[in-house]
Amino acid sequence: MSLDVGLIRKDFPILGRTVRDGKRLIYLDNGATSQKPQQVLDAEMNFYLMHNAAAHRGAHQLAEEATEAFENARATVARFLGAADEEIVITKSATESLNLLAYSIGNAPSNNRFHIAPGDRIVVTEMEHHANLIPWQELAKRTGAELVWLSIDSEGRLDLSKLDTVINGKTRVVSLTHQSNVLGTINPLDKIAARAHQVGSVVILDACQSAPHMRINVKELGIDFLTFSGHKALGPTGVGVLWGKSDLLEELPPFLFGGSMIDTVTMLDSTWAPAPRKFEAGVPNMAQAVGLQAGLKYLEKVGMEKIHAHELNLTQQFIQGLSKIEGIEIFGPTTMESRGGVVSFAVPDIHPHDLGQFLDNQGIAVRTGHHCAWPLNKALGVQSTTRASFYLYNEAHEIDSLLDGIQQAQEYFGRSR
Repeated sequence: MSLDVGLIRKDFPILGRTVRDGKRLIYLDNGATSQKPQQVLDAEMNFYLMHNAAAHRGAHQLAEEATEAFENARATVARFLGAADEEIVITKSATESLNLLAYSIGNAPSNNRFHIAPGDRIVVTEMEHHANLIPWQELAKRTGAELVWLSIDSEGRLDLSKLDTVINGKTRVVSLTHQSNVLGTINPLDKIAARAHQVGSVVILDACQSAPHMRINVKELGIDFLTFSGHKALGPTGVGVLWGKSDLLEELPPFLFGGSMIDTVTMLDSTWAPAPRKFEAGVPNMAQAVGLQAGLKYLEKVGMEKIHAHELNLTQQFIQGLSKIEGIEIFGPTTMESRGGVVSFAVPDIHPHDLGQFLDNQGIAVRTGHHCAWPLNKALGVQSTTRASFYLYNEAHEIDSLLDGIQQAQEYFGRSR
């Protein structure tokens, strides 16, 4: 199950560069965005060089090629998720996908299954990224619905002791992260989805931190919608994915209006094209979709099971190393059960931003701050943390360098006080 990381790294040009006065780059901020292999860069460039035209428009050869390239990309995304082609909506980001769902649900008429009325309930969790919290806050405000959440326990996992009361008979939407971008926790979808469907709620999954790192099959997850961002899955920026069950996509009102998403138009009224085109107004992000296709094919070729196992090995190495450094606080599970390759931590008497700058001076890129999860930070009792997140091209010696850098920071800031 081991990866040939040395061979993989040769495909990523940026990993060969140096930073900060010739330091070798150690990139450990993959939870924010991944680096891109040459295959992705070549695919996107080739589209612009040889096939650039507006997809789903025009009868000339370039338009046909652009349409074929875009639809082939959709088919690759569908295969990657174990879905049907017509269930895949190409968006610009996971954030747009989640806003699409919240806005469209809010626009559902009273005779539509998605209609939200005053007193209905929307359920999220305490560990959500702002992108999967704020759209539901706004929907609750617009509709008079109640926003409630599942809290975390002392280990950084969801507390399901009140699951049946939080997800009650008035619940219309349950939207949660698959894997926390702060804690690394992988949530127990089976129990949550079963309860949600028992009361007639739809289940929406933010898979930004899971789809790029582990095998995903939407038919096995027991959910209704899923989204992830291309730029976290080796793909370009500016492209995201929304998967939805075909019958639900057909019932959901559209989000944006304009070209491509229509069936008929008069001066007074319009009708919509079938999903997924109903949600893809305007000229699509064709080159970005082609780049995402190349990224997903790369991941498939390496093997998602191998990638996940590799990341867990690095995570275990890092957590074990942190546990040997006096005073370090790790946020989230410290075992490898139901967790991914994201570790957030705090070093006593060193502000995360100071630690991040110190590590950056050694060529080590980590994330510091609240990680777009302010409510979670409040629940943890901290203002911010330092986060290391791993991917298929990271090596064990990079974890050793990070651990050494943390200890050097302790010595440096200890002397300066």
